[in-house]
Amino acid sequence: MTTRREFVAGTGAAFAAAAFGTDSAHALSALERIERIERIGVQLYTVRSEMAKDVAATIARVAQIGYKEVEFAGYFGLEPARIRELLDANRLTSPSVHTAIEILERDFDAQAAAAKVIGHAVLIVPSLNTRTLTSIDAWKEVAKRFNALGRKAHDAGLRFAFHNHAVEPIPVNGTRPYDVLLAETDPALVDFQMDLYWMIKAGGDPLAYFESNPGRFISVHVKDATAAPELAMRDVGAGSVDWRKIFAKRAKAGIRYFIVEHDAPTPDPFTSIAASYDYLAKLVF
Repeated sequence: MTTRREFVAGTGAAFAAAAFGTDSAHALSALERIERIERIGVQLYTVRSEMAKDVAATIARVAQIGYKEVEFAGYFGLEPARIRELLDANRLTSPSVHTAIEILERDFDAQAAAAKVIGHAVLIVPSLNTRTLTSIDAWKEVAKRFNALGRKAHDAGLRFAFHNHAVEPIPVNGTRPYDVLLAETDPALVDFQMDLYWMIKAGGDPLAYFESNPGRFISVHVKDATAAPELAMRDVGAGSVDWRKIFAKRAKAGIRYFIVEHDAPTPDPFTSIAASYDYLAKLVF
């Protein structure tokens, strides 16, 4: 019996062969370029106002839109077991969670235990207090802290990662802190969640980072931007970012999770995440 995967591959190959004639190498190359995001995720910070009102209803609404994965930024007072119940009831998974570095350093075992119950695979530091990080040596000290947390996560059967904003790609005395963090952390212990909007906003080049640091980017935050110089945040598909070009490098970058986020969604959070989902669900790259 032909499986669905075999059928799709066969029909895709036939389509590519028709497009390129009988040259099978060209046909296969075309087939390999036809990809979609299988599981689209959303950072629940985007719907934080709704989470504050009703976590269960918000998670159900997110699932109804079509999302398959959610990333937490706080549990709104619910116990890990209850969070897992809500995810299971809505056929969602939560591969990652944002947790402050101070909390992870102070209470790692409890955070890891909660992650195991909920089903998180990655513990992510979402931001740093950068007011004191005014030298490259200070950023090297941060990298040491990341390596230590990465070791703890590894030993607990988890992964550790860092999420950037616009600060890290901007040079300090001629050197980008983001480059320091990549160079000074152990790839076996520390991953990165690239926020594509903030990287682009700061003048960084996601594709260049994917090429120079292959496999380091376990996930990406997907949010769009208007054209330079404004670079205002927009729902995915409503800006100028070339998503096909970026996502075509998913294997090189090591991306496992694609997570929609909008810091200030309009006209309301659900309309925003629905628009981004609809765009990404149709995107072929």
